[in-house]
Amino acid sequence: MSDDFIFTSESVTAGHPDKLCDQVSDAIVDHVLRQDPNAGINAECAVASGVLFISAHYATEAGIAITDVARTVMRDVGYPSDVFDADACAIMTSFMDHTDRDFRRLDLDTMDDETLGRVTVKDQATVFGYACDQTEALMPLPVTLAHRIVQTLGSDQVKKDLPYLLPDAKTQVGIEFADGIPRRIHSVALETSQHDIESPGLKQLQANLMERVLQPVLAEAPINPDTDTTFFINPEGPVIGGGPAVHSGLTGRKTGIDTYGEYARHSGAALSGKDPLRVDRVGAYAARWAAKNVVGAGLAGECEVQLSYSIGAAAPVSVRVRTYGSGKIDDAEIARRLTRAFDFRVGAIVRDLRLRHLPGEHMQGFYRRLACCGHMGRVDLEAPWETLDRVDALVD
Repeated sequence: MSDDFIFTSESVTAGHPDKLCDQVSDAIVDHVLRQDPNAGINAECAVASGVLFISAHYATEAGIAITDVARTVMRDVGYPSDVFDADACAIMTSFMDHTDRDFRRLDLDTMDDETLGRVTVKDQATVFGYACDQTEALMPLPVTLAHRIVQTLGSDQVKKDLPYLLPDAKTQVGIEFADGIPRRIHSVALETSQHDIESPGLKQLQANLMERVLQPVLAEAPINPDTDTTFFINPEGPVIGGGPAVHSGLTGRKTGIDTYGEYARHSGAALSGKDPLRVDRVGAYAARWAAKNVVGAGLAGECEVQLSYSIGAAAPVSVRVRTYGSGKIDDAEIARRLTRAFDFRVGAIVRDLRLRHLPGEHMQGFYRRLACCGHMGRVDLEAPWETLDRVDALVD
């Protein structure tokens, strides 16, 4: 396979209907765990014009107010009421209370090794973690730039400068690679929605977005646009309206955006809306943690870590590493070092990354803030799986 190629990754804003659903689902997780760190919760949403559907299965001793949480998120996203009304929107629910059957009070922090080994996964999963040396956060460059564009577009300053924009937008960044290394920005696409036809015309919109959003982001990129870089800014004209009034949304439909922008493999399972004992979520965090430490330790320029879990087992039945020829030592040896440096049992992951306690430590919520602009590479949120705390153990 040639190492010369163009790769594109996308990101979407907090007002995109799929991301709206992810945020509601993760805000519910924050809400439940903040009151009861031992709770089990699985929440999924679907949204369309004028209606939000929430399905939640939970086991908790806390009182919960799920619909109130959902309306708060919808208000915060910021749609004008004539486009999508968070207060008038109908909310349909399907709740299942599993407390009597499934609630378990597990103090993972005080368990000895034998007891921790009896905390097993409840579903099978194969998850992947990835890291590479393309950016300071050890993430692929295409998705990193796409997320930065979305973060800038959603900033308070841009909202103030361009008040006609609606919260629903999407972007795509194409990077040209030579010998597997990012060499130039091939293309940037950005499509935004706006409130009404009386907003600035297309040329003014394009100029505003170039000046206020794209140029500031790309000026700080490790590589910059050149005269051949192509920009597509609302190429089909202004988009009037947006969000659920235009297209529906669903939790977990943007897993590529949540992980590595499709540059590397992911399990395909939704990350949002799941409590910390759901291995398809926390296993993905642990795999990223491991892969990042491999690259951070200088053992490889890029690394994929695969963890495979089976029902009823505490630890993965398989730990596999691929470094795509960039490894300084054999991939199998890296895998052996990982199993010595990390405890990949599901209970140990939750304990070591403190995943049950994070919602209570962040007033704005922790998991909800992950639901837009990616779960991986989030050094801005001090996500614990982004720490390079096992580098020395891998080198020794």
